[in-house]
Amino acid sequence: MKNDHMEFYPVGAPDEYLTQIGRVVEIGGRQIAVFRLSDGRIFAALNQSPHPKGGPLAEGIVSGHYLYDPLYDWKIDLTTGLVQAPDTGRAHMLPVKVEDGQVWIGAGELQTTA
Repeated sequence: MKNDHMEFYPVGAPDEYLTQIGRVVEIGGRQIAVFRLSDGRIFAALNQSPHPKGGPLAEGIVSGHYLYDPLYDWKIDLTTGLVQAPDTGRAHMLPVKVEDGQVWIGAGELQTTA
């Protein structure tokens, strides 16, 4: 599905994602961490910590709309991708929409960089 020059890929129904538990899906050979918050909102990011040493994000702990990096305990705002002070950085967030009982992730740029 294309939307404003962005390619969206189906990754399952919302209820396939456990609340506050990250899940990895693959799009274009890249791992995407998907999170469903307790309020039902769904967010997606590259499964790569913004920490200089990297690491997975999907294994992090979700509280409210924040993700706590599983290796470095960085607090990441899932609505913006911004790492909270005193740390700095930004997770690579991807657009998400839910339509017709399906979660769609906008990841067109991943196809060209994978």
